[in-house]
Amino acid sequence: MGRPPISEAGGPARLDQDSTCFMSREFSHFDRQGASRMVDVGTKDATTRRARARAVIQMAPDTSQQIRQQALSKGDVLEVARLAGIMAAKRTADLIPLCHSLPLDAVSLSLEFDGDSSLIIEATVQTTARTGVEMEALVSVSVAALTVYDMCKSIDRAMTIGPIYLQEKSGGQSGHFLRTEDSPRQQEPDS
Repeated sequence: MGRPPISEAGGPARLDQDSTCFMSREFSHFDRQGASRMVDVGTKDATTRRARARAVIQMAPDTSQQIRQQALSKGDVLEVARLAGIMAAKRTADLIPLCHSLPLDAVSLSLEFDGDSSLIIEATVQTTARTGVEMEALVSVSVAALTVYDMCKSIDRAMTIGPIYLQEKSGGQSGHFLRTEDSPRQQEPDS
């Protein structure tokens, strides 16, 4: 396929979804020639950065009930998923290409049922570093959700995972982001 087109700003140009014209917004993980690169954050100040992500799992009401009653032979599904999510946040740089390895100050997960068939997983990750922890929060909820699926698939293979999304982030040059129901789907500068 070749390398992506290069914008005047130096990164790959991206196609506007509604047209075939190129936009000049730069992707930070590509150099001027379109080659992949890890973003240099060495000149940024280390600040407190926090991110919160969410994943939703839909399941059969009977599956939900068995999880709540800790009736599955594999053990306490929610606590195993919580531990998996914490471990995943710590390993994000090993899973996602070009992510920085960050010293995490805190990782917490909440797993709560919403009605008879929805499990809401929320992760909050914090660091004092030169780049944000959005990916760590997203990886955390993703792996926690996959762990729930793995532990329950013997009784409910029809479970669905999603949506998975960033709810909030703070710190860094791009400042505070809070997702709302009417949040536009926009790209933010890398922080």
